Parts: sequence; structure tokens; C-alpha cells
Amino acid sequence: MGRDARATRYALVTGGSSGIGLETARGLVTHFDVIGIVGRNSERLAEAAQDLRSEGGHIETFAADFSSLREVRRLAAEVKSRFDSLNVLVNNAGVWHKQRTLSKDGYEDTFAVNHLAHFLLTNELKDLLVAGAPSRVVNVSSSMHFRPESLHWEDLMFEKGWRGFWVYGHSKLANVLFSNELARRWKDLGVTSNALNPGNVRSRITRNNAFLNALHRSPIARVFIMSEAEGARTSVYLATAPELEAVTGRYFDREKEAKPSKAATDPDDARRLWEISERLVRDVLE
Repeated sequence: MGRDARATRYALVTGGSSGIGLETARGLVTHFDVIGIVGRNSERLAEAAQDLRSEGGHIETFAADFSSLREVRRLAAEVKSRFDSLNVLVNNAGVWHKQRTLSKDGYEDTFAVNHLAHFLLTNELKDLLVAGAPSRVVNVSSSMHFRPESLHWEDLMFEKGWRGFWVYGHSKLANVLFSNELARRWKDLGVTSNALNPGNVRSRITRNNAFLNALHRSPIARVFIMSEAEGARTSVYLATAPELEAVTGRYFDREKEAKPSKAATDPDDARRLWEISERLVRDVLE
């Protein structure tokens, strides 16, 4: 890459080809030597990379479908083949379905993409993150993680009673629990893990919900709904703020530390989710 590998600082943003992810990558351009953006659509990835390069960024693109755990493992291998270390991983990619959809592995797709894919990717990139220490994992959740009183342990795949809002909030609760358990397990490795709420943002994640998509695109939305660039600020803050170098296991909202839901702070649930996630991943990949 034309740089001294020992001095190169790397960042990786999932869902980085559009929306909050693209704006997060844009915000990181001046802080990192190389930024990787991950997306499902190769054409959109190329357009995003060209956009970011026009602002001086050294951009690497990675195409992957987070609905497939095998694709996620392949993605991790590709990142490891191109990056010598990793200073920041922003787990940003997400989906919101209007009807129950299964992933390529047969799991409920919202949970699979929003949680399991990032669980696997983060663990697969552990060696790179340790090599880049002090390094950071930034997990994009949502205020909707407050909706569930707990994870739906008896039916994580929502074979019964599927509702889009509920299932999305469920996956966002999983994000905070994962973030907290990651912080606990990796606390002595020089890798921090924090979760965040980006705010109510006009983004593509609502594209499968006709009502919300129309609302977010309406002129009145600009009055009370944040732009994608505004929604990326907390991710950029967690990825770059010097004062957060040793801060881990916390939750942030609008660039300030905040209190997550009671369900998100249960250490037993966080541990249980980790163990179940390991099993679900292993059932597909072994």
C-alpha cells in the first residue's frame, strides 16, 4: 500500500457504502491511513469509495452479504489478507424487514444480520484488533433497544408473533448486550467495546417500511429527524476521541455517555447471548 505497515492506522466500517456508515467513513478519513468499507452492493461500494477518495481517503472496499455467515467468515479472511492490524471496527450494518425473512443460514434475518454477523466478524478479526491495540470496537445500536424487556429467549428466531418494530428492537438490545460482554471478555487485550444510539436518522434502513420511509423523506422530517451525517457523529466520536481510549463497556447517545435499558445491563443475559451466538455460528460453519 505504499506505507510503512508499522505506522499505518486502519479502520473498518460495515454498512459503509451508504447512509450512516458512509458518513461514518467520511468522518474517519482524516483520522486513519486506510479505511475499509463493507457493503452488499458492489456498484454502491464503488461509488462510495470514489466519493471518499475525492476527499483524500485511502479506501479499501469489501463486498459481503451479512445474511450469510460463510460470507462473513470469507470477508474476515479478506480483511486479514489486506490489513496488517485494525485500530477501529465500526459494526454499523443493519436491516429492518416488513415481514419475517430468513437468512441464507435459516435464521431470522434481522437477528442474523444485525447481531450474529457482527458477532462472528468481530471475533474473526480479534487478532487484527489486538495487533492494533489500543483499538476500539464501536457497536451501533438504537434507542429501540429499550422496547424489549429482555431477549426473547424461548424463540430468538421469532417463529411466532413476528412484528417488525419488536424484532428490530430485539436485535438492537442484542447489540448492547454483545458490546458489554465483549468489553468484559477483552478488557485485558487493549481492545475497548462501546455501544451507541445514533439518534432518529433519515437513513436507508427504513426502506422496507413504506410509512417510515415516506416520513423520513418528507420535508417536515428535516425539522425533527437527523441527517445521516448528524447520525454518524457519535460513531466517529467513539472511534476517535482521545479521552475514550480506555473507556469500555459503556453506552453513548449524541456523543455523551448515557444509561442503556435495564435489560441491556444484565451480565448474565450478556453471557448467555454470547454462548448461544457461539453455538448458532458453530452450527452453520462446522
